[in-house]
Amino acid sequence: MAASAVQAVLLVVISWQVAVDGPLLGVDRWVRHAVHAARHWLSSPLLNHLGAALSDLGGSVPALPVLLGGGALAAWRARGAGFRRWWLPVPVAMVTAGLIPLLVVPAKAWFARPGPFGLPLGPDQWGWYPSGHTATATIAYGAAALLLGRTAGERARRLLYGGAALLAFGVGLGLVWSDYHWLLDVLASWCVGGLLLTALSRLPARVLPHRL
Repeated sequence: MAASAVQAVLLVVISWQVAVDGPLLGVDRWVRHAVHAARHWLSSPLLNHLGAALSDLGGSVPALPVLLGGGALAAWRARGAGFRRWWLPVPVAMVTAGLIPLLVVPAKAWFARPGPFGLPLGPDQWGWYPSGHTATATIAYGAAALLLGRTAGERARRLLYGGAALLAFGVGLGLVWSDYHWLLDVLASWCVGGLLLTALSRLPARVLPHRL
């Protein structure tokens, strides 16, 4: 509960500052300058390629197929375990996948925040806030881990949750390192994803199979 409250407050504060072009956006500029200095100092093509590769993990492909595949695998495992509503992870995964653009796209259009390069938005652009790749990675990988975790033992569950968290963190880090997004864009999407995953994790056992 406390973590969700912190995420909600942080999301509101960041959104407010983006909307009014407030002083908190100075954090974005400072971080971008620090990242540029680090990239120049390290001068590592390998790190730059790694940053871009991590960013790509937040795309609809591969994130959404992982989510839908995780739902299907969770249903298959639940059926094998004899759960009555073994099939429910599949529609839950599909609904979760559909929620991602519904949460992100209207916000992008509303805030219409320019990207790190400061170029004006084109007529076919929605804006950079919040980060769609970060939200997609956080929600898709996190939801897949939650659905599978409900049919797994404690050790496997921890590995799934930890792996999903690392993927979400890596995508956000890659986006900032590659200068694709401001840091606050990424932080806001982590908050959005965290709040949605918390709600999903609280679905009762009668709605989703749950191995205790």
